[in-house]
Amino acid sequence: MKNLAIRKIADNDFPAWDNYVDNHDDGSFFHLTGWQHVISKVFGHRHHYLLAENDDQLVGILPLFEQKSRLFGHALVSTPFCVYGGVIADDDDVRKALEKAAYELGCSLNVDYIELRDKENKESEAPWQPHCHHATFSCALEANPDAILSTVKRKQRAVIRQSNKNSLHADLTNNPALCYQVYAESVRNLGTPVFNKALFSELKQTFGERCETLVIRDSNNVPVSSVLSFYYKKQVLPYYGGGTTQARQLKSNDFMYYQLMCEAQKKGADAFDFGRSKIDSGAYQYKRHWGMDEKPLHYRIALVNAKSLPNLSPNNPKYRFFIQAWQKLPLGISRQLGPMLSKYLG
Repeated sequence: MKNLAIRKIADNDFPAWDNYVDNHDDGSFFHLTGWQHVISKVFGHRHHYLLAENDDQLVGILPLFEQKSRLFGHALVSTPFCVYGGVIADDDDVRKALEKAAYELGCSLNVDYIELRDKENKESEAPWQPHCHHATFSCALEANPDAILSTVKRKQRAVIRQSNKNSLHADLTNNPALCYQVYAESVRNLGTPVFNKALFSELKQTFGERCETLVIRDSNNVPVSSVLSFYYKKQVLPYYGGGTTQARQLKSNDFMYYQLMCEAQKKGADAFDFGRSKIDSGAYQYKRHWGMDEKPLHYRIALVNAKSLPNLSPNNPKYRFFIQAWQKLPLGISRQLGPMLSKYLG
């Protein structure tokens, strides 16, 4: 395109950007401009949103954030704290132009590497190389609860039926603070630093009805599982979910995800996106038990100053001692210290 121009986003571009995402087949919830506000405000990362225009017509977008830490390095990511990202564009020429601009920006910022979290497989030309270690799971939502349950694998279906005998009930009141409390305990138990509690409230405030929480309570009305979910393009995406130490015995997480499927179907959703998990991790194996469609995620990385691909995965052996120590922290201390680390683990 002779008149193709690439520039950084301006405030008055937000409506056109979001409209482009809404109407593009590859546009995801994580490409929306609301993430610019959330990530900048909660984590303090600098954004570099790029858009491509041809004769003043928007033809492509690329959301980027700069993360800089002495401990975890310096990176340009599309998009941190999100499972999907990368370029969406009218054609491959525009996509490649935006990726070239991202690489040049990364070089000017002197980053270690640039990461594009593409959902679909894109042609990998130098300097981009595949970095595919995650898979995503999804399924269609059938017309009623019984039909939804019938699509679940037999063994997992039995677990859900067993959970129905544990006097659990779903609290559909939107309550980001309570949802966060349960989530914070869950990730501490996994040995992972928790996010700033402001994240949940900012997501709700920014995305409104597209962001909802679900809390599962036991027979004593005590919260035991919770999930914060996103609704977009007739899909529900359970995103931040977990349970207390009682959750496994009560099978309340299984109960929760099934309840979410049923509630989302009532709201008009016809698809359930179970999100990403690192291949062969515990979460990956759990999601496979549901019998959903599994697809690899085709992330790509371009090295700038780094000599090798990064590995910030909890499965990295060098983090084993840290994880074990974190699991022993009192919950209150983990919630104080966690946000200082997790802001670089997006």
